[in-house]
Amino acid sequence: MSALLPYVNSAVAQSGLLPEGLNVSFKALPAVLVTAMLLLFLVIGFVFKVADTEGMWVAGRSIGNVENGMAIGANWMSAASYLGMAATIAVSGFYGLAFIVGWSTGYFVLLIFMAAQMRRFGKYTAPDFVGDRFNSDTARAIAALTTFLIAFVYAIGQARGMGLVGLYIFGDIGILGLTGYQSMVVLMMTITVGYLTLSGMLGATKNMAVQYVILIVAFLAGLYVVGFANGYSTIFPQVEYGALFTAIGNEFSEPFVHESFYLWIATAFSLVVGTCGLPHVLVRFYTVESERTARWSTVWGLGFILLLYLASPAFAAFGTDLYANNIGPVYGDPGMTTAAGDVIVVLAAQLSNLPTWFVGLVAAGGIAAAIATTAGLFITGSSAISHDIYKNLINEDATQRQQVLVGRLSIVALGVITTLAALDPAAPIAALVSYAFSLAGAVLFPMFFLGLWWENTNRQGALAGMTTGLVIWTVPMINEVGPNYGLLSGAAGADGIVSATLAQWLPAIGSALVAVPVVFAVTIVVSMVTAEPDLETKKLVRQCHSPEPMSQQESAEDVVSSDD
Repeated sequence: MSALLPYVNSAVAQSGLLPEGLNVSFKALPAVLVTAMLLLFLVIGFVFKVADTEGMWVAGRSIGNVENGMAIGANWMSAASYLGMAATIAVSGFYGLAFIVGWSTGYFVLLIFMAAQMRRFGKYTAPDFVGDRFNSDTARAIAALTTFLIAFVYAIGQARGMGLVGLYIFGDIGILGLTGYQSMVVLMMTITVGYLTLSGMLGATKNMAVQYVILIVAFLAGLYVVGFANGYSTIFPQVEYGALFTAIGNEFSEPFVHESFYLWIATAFSLVVGTCGLPHVLVRFYTVESERTARWSTVWGLGFILLLYLASPAFAAFGTDLYANNIGPVYGDPGMTTAAGDVIVVLAAQLSNLPTWFVGLVAAGGIAAAIATTAGLFITGSSAISHDIYKNLINEDATQRQQVLVGRLSIVALGVITTLAALDPAAPIAALVSYAFSLAGAVLFPMFFLGLWWENTNRQGALAGMTTGLVIWTVPMINEVGPNYGLLSGAAGADGIVSATLAQWLPAIGSALVAVPVVFAVTIVVSMVTAEPDLETKKLVRQCHSPEPMSQQESAEDVVSSDD
């Protein structure tokens, strides 16, 4: 304990986002390791740089099932999975399992109902699907702006993760008047934007495969070594961590001690439907050569994801016990801060007195996870601006060079506004990410599901449903998150929330539980009382379920056009 006092005292002396207990100092070997990793990402981005839209947005539809499965894993296992999920379990106990249940279950829904069908539809982007399926530029614009907003909100959590982990590696080094955390956010985001503006989807996918290997090796190696070094586990830490429950206390293991049963269900449900509505997830199905590859890459991806998800509760338990024994009480007042929780994986390795280079490896995995997901988010966000808004709505005669240029400028713009928002984030990593999931679930998932499975869903129904979803999502965001940024802050109570009753039944983190049934109902009713879609649109939907295989570059629209 005495060896940790400098870290604790340093944390107490500094305000803001400096996690208590974290050894915030420059470490040569980890710094070399992380720098080499970041340079590798830049080199891969340069080697696989693209100049056309096919490579920029869908990697030429050339990705195989295992490689795409690894890309799905890296694209998916963000800082929220690598850092934030363990943090939520550590701080909130049983409630944190809602994230594992929700995020895992969503992929089963994708596998069964959407992966192959989305590939057969065969567009570049998620807004592309919405615009063409519902024959509406307005629907396309709403979907594109929603995609950009999802990328922005989601990426704030990734930038927060990069900044916190970067503190461990490079220390509290302020640049241009910024704090150490803020400097790390700026540095990591600059590198991420740099390689993405070069590489597009092709280079991003190649990088994601490498990033998956780094993050899963770092996470599992950290788990096994921490468990063995402290006597927590031997062979199966994913099972053996249960022996710690009594030592940690009922705050960790007893259901609904921290959060209500309703919030647990709302969170899990929102994460399930949000998974199925996230544009950067769905675009992975456009990068493969066939619907069969789309299905199998989803299976591979889910397998790769579960390697981390089944291990995360164990890492949270180990970190929680180490924190309680070495730093202070985890629960109560003051308890563990969200900043410390968000680096509990790194803290667990550090508090186990493991070699500095090994702790650096665990930290590097967190950075790789955050960068991989940010890459997917920025590609989908920029494609929404370049392809769906600029090409389809503003300049239909835009050349490929112009589209790629606008796409790259959009990546830079996303990077700038995300970095600015992440300098003083409003919530922990997992919460920030969950806001994006609720948005995707409320606005996009019903359009994808009904658009693929009910051919009578029409333009009017889609517009009514998407608008309804946006309104329902915005209300709790203003209620809970708005006061953190000065919106209605005068009306907020001591807890920073405008209406506690609204937050209880329509929580920002789980608003899709209310929004999705309402949006489905609105979309279906409006579609039924207005004119049916034309026959050509119905044929597109039917083609998405046809047993006849299609060629690598073919889409449902191509098949329907040739049949006519």
